[in-house]
Order: sequence, then structure tokens, then C-alpha cells
Amino acid sequence: MSKEVVIVTGAGNGIGRAIAKEYAENGAIVIATDIDIDAVKELVNEEGPTNERGGAIHAFACDVREESQITEVVSHVKQQFDRIDILINNAGVSTFKSPFELSVDEWDDVINTNLRSVFICTKEVATTMKQEGYGSIVNIASTRAFMSEPNSEAYAASKGGIVSLTHAYAASLQGEGIRVNAISPGWIHTGSMDELRRADHEQHFSNRVGTPKDIALACLYLTNRENSFITGENIILDGGMTRKMIYKH
Repeated sequence: MSKEVVIVTGAGNGIGRAIAKEYAENGAIVIATDIDIDAVKELVNEEGPTNERGGAIHAFACDVREESQITEVVSHVKQQFDRIDILINNAGVSTFKSPFELSVDEWDDVINTNLRSVFICTKEVATTMKQEGYGSIVNIASTRAFMSEPNSEAYAASKGGIVSLTHAYAASLQGEGIRVNAISPGWIHTGSMDELRRADHEQHFSNRVGTPKDIALACLYLTNRENSFITGENIILDGGMTRKMIYKH
């Protein structure tokens, strides 16, 4: 990943933060964007200036619900680095509320943040990528695109849309040398593992709950230039949780 230019949305916390750090530690120039600019600035301070592999993190404020802010970030990155090699569409929010109580405004906020942003970010970044004839895009979806708990309509719709948008974009961008894939994480714990019970881990074939680094490593795999045969794919990364049959006895 040496000197490759990577944009990560929603990089201030959790999965996005881990992705940004992993790319920087592998020598990439990372553009870490988030609506919470203080969070990404903290990440930059934590990682410090250019590391021994030549990687670095740059902080940008970006509300992915606003098209103008997305285009501004992409324009700035293009001017400063002259190219964009990788895009990780990670920004997302969730609202779990009864469909009888969920307002249209709340629905729109989830869809605009999680799904509409993927369309806009990919469109803008691909415009730059196609000039180089190369690019790799990874969209962070969710296993909730395929299975549900009650009161998850907005989130499930947004993540299901991301999976569909992934293979649609893969088809549309194939002629530009741009690959598009998705990752659907299962249970990813962003806090201390000490907060979890043994029963939580045992719900997985892997015998542990996932961590943000698990998703970051999968992003590295999908965006490796040598893995050019993988496109239009969605990888379910959940420790086997959605494959486990559960009966109540």
C-alpha cells in the first residue's frame, strides 16, 4: 500500500478508525474524514507524522449527507495528491425504533448517511480514478442486509441497498479499471473485550466476537492490487454467526 492515496469516510471512531490506522501503518496516505473533526484530528495526533513505512493520516471534516462537502474533499485530495487509489465507504448511523414511531425525517437521515453517501462518494471518487485507469472501492454494509431484529427497517434498508449498489457500480465501472466490493460485518465490538460475556463469544464459530481490525484487514485484502479478480462481491465477515443454527430447547 506504499504511497497509495486512500479516503476513509467515518474514520473518527470504531471500524473507520481501525481502517484508517491499518492503511497508514501499511504505508498509505490516508484521508480520514468524519463529521466529528475533533475525532479525526485526535487520530492524526495519535498516529503522528509520516511513519517509517511512509504512511500518514490527514484529517478532513465531512458530513456525507451533504454532496457539496463530499465534492470539496475529493477536489482537495485530487489537487494535493493528484490521484485517489482507494475509497472505503464506511460512514454510517443507526436508528432502531418501531416502524409505527419512526418518522420520515429519521428514515431519511439513515438512508442519506448510509446509502446516498455511498452513491455520491463513489461517483465523485470514480471520476478521478478513471483518469488513472485504476481504483478499488470497498463499501461497509452489514449482515443486517440479510437478517433482522425488530425495529431495524431503516438500517436494514440502507445496508441492503449498499450490497445492491456494490454490484451495480462494479458493473458500471468495470471499463474504467475500477473494482467495487462490499464487506458485511456481523457483531463487531468497538470497546473492551472485558465487557463481553463468554456466551457472546460462543455465538460464533470463531469462538470470539469480531473487532474493528478484522474489518480493516479484509479491506486491505480486497484493495490489494494483486487481487484484481475480485469485484462485485460482498464478503460476510461475522465469525460464522449467521451460519450457526440456533434452537431453543
